Formats: sequence, C-alpha cells, structure tokens
Amino acid sequence: MQIEKDEVKKFLLSWTNGVVDIGIANEEKRDFKRAAIDFLNHHYAFDEGDVMFKPTFTTIKLFRNNFEEALSYFIGGAFDEDNGFALKPWVKIELGQEPNIRLINDIAYAMGSLNFYPLKSEGYSQVIFTFILKKFSNNLKIILHHSSPVPISKL
Repeated sequence: MQIEKDEVKKFLLSWTNGVVDIGIANEEKRDFKRAAIDFLNHHYAFDEGDVMFKPTFTTIKLFRNNFEEALSYFIGGAFDEDNGFALKPWVKIELGQEPNIRLINDIAYAMGSLNFYPLKSEGYSQVIFTFILKKFSNNLKIILHHSSPVPISKL
C-alpha cells in the first residue's frame, strides 16, 4: 500500500479543514463534540493502536496518547489547561510553506508549518508540525503528531 505525496497533501488539507469545522460547529451551536470525535476517528489511528500526540499548546499534560486526552485538547474538559484548541474558532488554517514529505511504503513523514487565523482577531499564529502517517486500508491516519509554536527570536 504505497502512499503518494498527493495523498499526504490531501490529508493535510482534510486535517486543517477538520479543525476549522469543529470551531464552526461550536459557533453555530451544533454538536461540536460529535464533530471532534468524527475528526479524531478520521485523522488519528487511536482505533488501530498506539498514537503519540504532543499538542501545540500544552505545558502541564504534555502528551495526549489516548483518544480521551486528545479529545480534551481539541474541545476542553479533562485538564485545566485545555481550553478547546479547535473551539477558538479558526477562520482558516493554511500551510505556511510546501511541507517536507518522505514516503516509505505505507508510512509518510510530513513536516512543515501551519498558519492559524483566528476568527476574532488580526494576524495568525504559526505552528511547526511533524506528522507520521500510516495507511490503513485506503485511509491515512496519524500515528505520531508533534507540534509547537514557532519560537520568538530574542536576538
């Protein structure tokens, strides 16, 4: 089940749109929890085995390696520091540059930056990410997600 670069790019677009859709569901008073559950099931391999997840904005509970902890990061709940990253809401999320992608059989490594544009303010937040994706049947899913804010230079 060889992965193609276009599949990875399509997956990244689906991931960014999925995060935005969770926030829209919340803004429109729809079932944002269901949207988040569907998002996690579609994009992360928790149902297939172990997932390693280091979310962008965590400082106390750094890693969220199970479904419930990942859900809390995206919509809040389990930990005091979880304000619902996907509930911000974001008006759009776009790749900051062409991602670096390496393919090895049914595994893809993707590294790049994402620009998160909030609905209610100017500017954007830039995040650096690394995803390792594995192909299950015909679907790519994240088995490792590491992201962090771009550090501010103090030079």
